[in-house]
Formats: sequence, structure tokens, C-alpha cells
Amino acid sequence: MNKTLLRDAFGWGVLLWLVGYVLGFVFFFLVPPAILGWFVMPIALAITLWVLVKKVNGPTLGYYAIVAAVWTVLAVVLDYFLLVKLLQPADGYYKLDVYLYYALTLLTPLLIGALKTRRQPAAK
Repeated sequence: MNKTLLRDAFGWGVLLWLVGYVLGFVFFFLVPPAILGWFVMPIALAITLWVLVKKVNGPTLGYYAIVAAVWTVLAVVLDYFLLVKLLQPADGYYKLDVYLYYALTLLTPLLIGALKTRRQPAAK
């Protein structure tokens, strides 16, 4: 794995997860915990889209597939250990908003990657 792919996959993956984690703590004091994810998700999605459009510049769709896979694994593992195990939410953690978050974490890089790599001129 090259340095750029490591940064895009692991660096941005951890940073974006951390943004959602911090937003969760902020919203914890503002909205009921049962609907917390629905408030975090639009903000986190907007930030993620910005990162994918402005900061991640992979050459191929395969590059974006690796980013998507790493981001999704990071989200699942970090959520499990730093939310489920550590905080032990009273009403549980895995609900529709979390499954949608995991799906978006996987699909968003693939979609943006498909759009960005399709626009690149063919190699001569």
C-alpha cells in the first residue's frame, strides 16, 4: 500500500469516524439517545462527501473500493469497542440508523470514486 492510499484509507477513515464520535457526544446532550444517529448522520455525511470530493483522489475505482472497505471495517470495529463495549448504551446500539451509516460508509466512496474515475481522460 502506498502512502497516499494509507492516508486516504486509514487517516481519513479514523478522522471521519472521530468526527461522528464527537458529534455523538455533542448531540447526546441535545436530543434523546434513541434518535441521536439521525442528527449526526447528515452532518457526518456532508463532511465525508467533502473529503471524498476534495481530498481523496484515487486513480481507479479499485482504489476507492479499498478506501470504502477500510472505512467500513474501521467504523464497525471502532464502534464496537469504543461505543458498544466501552459505553454500553442502555437501549442498545445497533438500530436502523447504524446500519444505514455502515451502508453509506461503504457505498459513498464507491459512488464518488465511480463518478471521479469516469471523468478522467483515458490513458493514451
